[in-house]
Amino acid sequence: MPSVLVNGLSLEYESFGRDTDPCVLLVMGLGTQLTAWPVSLCEALVDRGYRVIRFDNRDVGLSTRLAHAGAPRVPLIATLRLLGLPVRVPYQLEDMASDAIGLMDALDIDRAHVVGASMGGMIAQLMAGHHAHRVLSLTSIMSTTGHRSLPGPDAKARRALLMKPDDPQDMSSVQRRNMTVRRTLESPSYRQSDESLEKMVSDALARGGYDPAAAARHLAAVLASGHRRALLAGVTVPSLVLHGEADILVKPACGRDTADCLPNSRFVTFPGMGHDLPEALMPEWAQLIDETATRAA
Repeated sequence: MPSVLVNGLSLEYESFGRDTDPCVLLVMGLGTQLTAWPVSLCEALVDRGYRVIRFDNRDVGLSTRLAHAGAPRVPLIATLRLLGLPVRVPYQLEDMASDAIGLMDALDIDRAHVVGASMGGMIAQLMAGHHAHRVLSLTSIMSTTGHRSLPGPDAKARRALLMKPDDPQDMSSVQRRNMTVRRTLESPSYRQSDESLEKMVSDALARGGYDPAAAARHLAAVLASGHRRALLAGVTVPSLVLHGEADILVKPACGRDTADCLPNSRFVTFPGMGHDLPEALMPEWAQLIDETATRAA
């Protein structure tokens, strides 16, 4: 896959479809590589006449890791934010939004339909709010405005997100940990087979390794981010908010709040969907994203 230099960082990306077609930019979530976006979704959007780009955020996959920034003290950051006190983190979500805009610049893409999942949804929201002239439409998937009044994750989801492998130096131990996390958060109505999940986790580890400090820097950026309600109120492009009704990490109320804040939005929920991207839903997602993009046209 190719890479480009953006904000002093190397960003790995993959492009599907013709360069001359309208662009759909896919922004992935916390500690998750570009390969988590199903190829079937990319191909379905290409079939509908779009160029699709997925990329590794900073600190994940084959993009630049900021190891020199160290591992932030996530519990302390969470406590300070809860108390309304300022925090210092290696970088903000706004910096990651700037990375995505820089990627568009490097690829000579003037405007794009931006689709973000989880933390990627937060980044996509910031792109639409702070770089309105670059965003044709916004799709926010299993994400949130980040307002403090919204419900937090279930306890088991929080434990899964923060759990550590028994032996961080043993890849089989790391693989078991990652499979447990995915099993905890996955869609109850769209459960993967053990073989499929094991291959997905194994492929991800082989490509991007295991870097808990980098994931902690992503989490610190999320925790340090203020809420986006006021910002989203000024986003006038057509918007789509997708959310799983069985999401125990980012509750459905968070998706509802996101849609309520966006003046030109559509809110669609999926029974039995958790905090993942079920393959069976990709044809419907492609159709919904296309309908939203068509409204922009």
